[in-house]
Amino acid sequence: MHHTIHLLPLTQKQNKKAFFTSSLLFNYFPFFIIKMDSSALFFTFSAAIIILYFLRCLISQRHRVSSKPPLPPGTMGWPYVGETFQLYSRDPNVFFASKQKRYGSVFKTHVLGCPCVMISSPEAAKFVLVTKSHLFKPTFPASKERMLGKQAIFFHQGDYHTKLRKLVLRAFMPESIRDMVPDIESIAQDSLRSWVGTKINTYQEMKTYTFNVALLSIFGKDEVLYREDLKRCYYILEKGYNSMPVNLPGTLFHKAMKARKELSQILARILSERRDERSSHNDLLGSFMGDKEELTDEQIADNIIGVIFAARDTTASVMTWILKYLAENPNVLEAVTEEQMVISKSKEEGESLTWGDTKKMPVTSRVIQETLRVASILSFTFREAVEDVEYEGYLIPKGWKVLPLFRNIHHSADIFSNPGKFDPSRFEVAPKPNTFMPFGNGTHSCPGNELAKLEISIMIHHLTTKYRCLELATGFSMGHLRFPKTDCPLCLLGSRRSICSTT
Repeated sequence: MHHTIHLLPLTQKQNKKAFFTSSLLFNYFPFFIIKMDSSALFFTFSAAIIILYFLRCLISQRHRVSSKPPLPPGTMGWPYVGETFQLYSRDPNVFFASKQKRYGSVFKTHVLGCPCVMISSPEAAKFVLVTKSHLFKPTFPASKERMLGKQAIFFHQGDYHTKLRKLVLRAFMPESIRDMVPDIESIAQDSLRSWVGTKINTYQEMKTYTFNVALLSIFGKDEVLYREDLKRCYYILEKGYNSMPVNLPGTLFHKAMKARKELSQILARILSERRDERSSHNDLLGSFMGDKEELTDEQIADNIIGVIFAARDTTASVMTWILKYLAENPNVLEAVTEEQMVISKSKEEGESLTWGDTKKMPVTSRVIQETLRVASILSFTFREAVEDVEYEGYLIPKGWKVLPLFRNIHHSADIFSNPGKFDPSRFEVAPKPNTFMPFGNGTHSCPGNELAKLEISIMIHHLTTKYRCLELATGFSMGHLRFPKTDCPLCLLGSRRSICSTT
């Protein structure tokens, strides 16, 4: 018996549907399938399956690309240079504020050769620095890593960073620094005595003060043995830090790298002497050397150099701004002076301050907080996305820099009423979480903030109890990064003594 097979072509609609089904081969190629032998049929079927696989991959890839969220609003400027010239041709804070006003709290730009996403809300800062901090690594130019040391805590995250942070906090926690009060006070008094009757640069002198306190916290009372050598090398390093990274003889960068090498040699000698002593020390170097897992000498040196760098300029800048704001606000100065005089009158002649005394300075503490807010020395910080991240419906691509803008948050009228006004009383009520971040936030926040507040409080105590008024001369100005410029006069006057200074 013969059977008749009718082969009818598929309609266009059927053909389109069948293209994406497993029955494609039997419907689209009916004549070939009937006449092919088994090997040819197998080859054709396999080839079709492979083609289908790649078609599906292509469609899936296109779907994924089209489903990615958009980049944040903003402009990227010129090729390569981006908007770097716009950033540095005026105050960077004005640049950021104008961008925020136009595009909102999340916007894109291109500065310093890098595509960036700027964020300026408490929620966004918390997202980057706390909630999803593992998706954003600290990032610095390679030249900075070479100069400070690649093993320094700033450049790492994960287990190594956690270990280092624990060691630093152990040396800078209140229980450790409370015994340093008399020694810090002695450094402050020596500084003041050296200023009397001479015209000084306030910012530079404050840097010397904070440098000496930093050495005390790192090396303990042994710091006097190494102070001058460390200071000489560090000042050379500082001059080259922001220079062009050209390592040729005669350049600032080359001199800085030579000073960096000498610093390592000095620290190696100190480590050797400590090991020979075989005694315990309650300072940062002792914390590093006492680690059970043992840091290498290179790791210790890199972190000590990094801590000195972090502890010096920012704290000195805050102290200089405090003098400016006190001079401009006599009522605040009077309140601080009254508070400090109460403590001073409770002491016997020549009696040192104690840790407890520094906790009886609420007005002074609020002045420090308000200065940190208004001046916002740490205007922003750098992070880098380690993978594509979505936030608020926007894409932050892998490899892009992310900058939480602390100053924009601190100067937001939605958070702080009349944000441009210096008003310490606003801190009588604690600010809401993630709205006040003068020391950063999350696992990379400054571990030395308690020491910074302590040395500032001690200096303010002696300034206000020994000098009746602070008179600000005209000409005070600041650099773009909230560090006071030089050659701008500021005079501290008193009925018993006077200090004339420039900032």
